[in-house]
Amino acid sequence: MAAQPRLTAAGPSTHARSKATVKGRAVKSAIEEYRKKKAVDHLKTNLLYMTKGRYIADKAVTQQVLAQNSGRKSKDRPPEKKEKKKSEGTVFTEEDFRKFEREYFGTA
Repeated sequence: MAAQPRLTAAGPSTHARSKATVKGRAVKSAIEEYRKKKAVDHLKTNLLYMTKGRYIADKAVTQQVLAQNSGRKSKDRPPEKKEKKKSEGTVFTEEDFRKFEREYFGTA
């Protein structure tokens, strides 16, 4: 008595089915594949969404927020405007200096 080969529940050719074959695939057109993989542009819909619910705050509120968010670092602060000092002119004339010199030093 010769032993017969046993059949498994999946059938005799389980190794052949694991390979990818064209037999079971549906053929698709190249145009359908292109449209499927093509990037979709959402710019118009996103712009409409963002501009539809637009609320503009008062200028005073925005300035207050900007003032609160300015940091303490020196790079965040605007440069302070220094007032230019005007050179103080003398009240005395050359003649007054000569008179003082004569009175004080006694010469000239």
